[in-house]
Amino acid sequence: MKHILRKLAICGFVAVATGLSAQNTNSGYFLEGYTYRYQMNPAFANERNFVSMPGLGDVNVALRGNLHLSSVLYNVDGRTCLFTNPSVSASEVMNSLHDKNRIGSDVKLNVISAGFKAFGGYNTVSINARAGVNVNVPKAFFSLAKEGISNRTYDIRNLSARGIGYGELAFGHSRDISQVPGLRVGASVKFLIGVANVDAYFNEAKLTLGENGWEGLTNADIYANVGSLQYEHDVNDAGKEYVSGVNMDGDGSIGPNGFGMAFDLGATYSWRDFNFSAAVLDLGWISFSDTKYASTNGTRYVNTDAYTFNADDDAPNSFDNEWKRLRDNFNELYQLSDNGNIGGRSTALAATLNLGVEYTLPYYRKLHFGFLSSTRIAGRYSWSEARFSANVAPVNCFSADANVAFSSFGTSFGWLLNFHHTGFNFFLGMNHTLGKVSKQWVPLSSNASLNMGINFPF
Repeated sequence: MKHILRKLAICGFVAVATGLSAQNTNSGYFLEGYTYRYQMNPAFANERNFVSMPGLGDVNVALRGNLHLSSVLYNVDGRTCLFTNPSVSASEVMNSLHDKNRIGSDVKLNVISAGFKAFGGYNTVSINARAGVNVNVPKAFFSLAKEGISNRTYDIRNLSARGIGYGELAFGHSRDISQVPGLRVGASVKFLIGVANVDAYFNEAKLTLGENGWEGLTNADIYANVGSLQYEHDVNDAGKEYVSGVNMDGDGSIGPNGFGMAFDLGATYSWRDFNFSAAVLDLGWISFSDTKYASTNGTRYVNTDAYTFNADDDAPNSFDNEWKRLRDNFNELYQLSDNGNIGGRSTALAATLNLGVEYTLPYYRKLHFGFLSSTRIAGRYSWSEARFSANVAPVNCFSADANVAFSSFGTSFGWLLNFHHTGFNFFLGMNHTLGKVSKQWVPLSSNASLNMGINFPF
């Protein structure tokens, strides 16, 4: 039993860690000449028309979390080992973890974009590929893997993971409201093509191991919308079939698997040396088809009080028979049943609320300061951030930004450099500057980002 649970915990974490790969670059929210400000607030407009370099207009990739790689991998005698290595003390591992450990990523890759002045305002057209992964891992999960079974309760009901991938075609328009001087509004409508979606979570998961008895309960579900994905099966010692893995039938291709729609809404208001702004992004959903559903089918419960052991080897409840039944029932706690294809399933996008205020220095108009509050609204994967920035545009073709952020995942330092001359624009920046890294250049803090792009303004 001990080895089964230890393997379950280790394998679960490895699956989480290897499944991870940014949000919009908030460092550029107030930066003059930054081409993609409209993606953080659709009321923003560029001074010039532009067209992006295909595939390289806006590359935005990042990783964030409070579950750090340095809490999982340790150096032991010059070798990199998992936290489960006996040479790493349990106290060292547990002290480096939080009660709720989170890690996630959003990736946005611009396929092609264009912006132009017409229809009384500024208009944008964008095609983007987007993906997101979020994982929550309770501390008890690591405790079970590291310390093994002891007389205590392990509560891992907050263990969950979600991944989504889709393409979007977005049309945006912004304009000044002449009846209200200083007010500008904007909106974008997005047509979405779903490619993949996986949602897995433990509604309940508790294992109590006491001196006088053991008990466990689980309630788990997995919804998967991924092309030709099928669950693999195995049969346990009790003769019951359960999900043992996944495979891709046929050619293993992944293609369109759903459709949806979303909206961005935004406004800005200028008053003296201040500019106030607000936006809500990705208000929408995707309806996926062909949902492969695996579940415990309700709450599974095991209690050792239900077992009686008989010293008679020939009795139905002999020690060997009863122990085998107990072992099988505890194993079944974590074995999901394949419920087949349950058809369509809709999922809401993770919406973002941005609230900003910008102040331009009266005696040097090329320098301005900004405060941006961003909140990701995504249920159990929600997070928030407050970012203070200083932005400068000393010449017409160059602007730069430096900022510091305080978020659900800690403190970070960001920056953005933007070269924007007529005919050519290049920007490079980070929401979270890369800190210490492993030999494979994986950030030990699990927080890093990169944003770059090439565009052609005219």
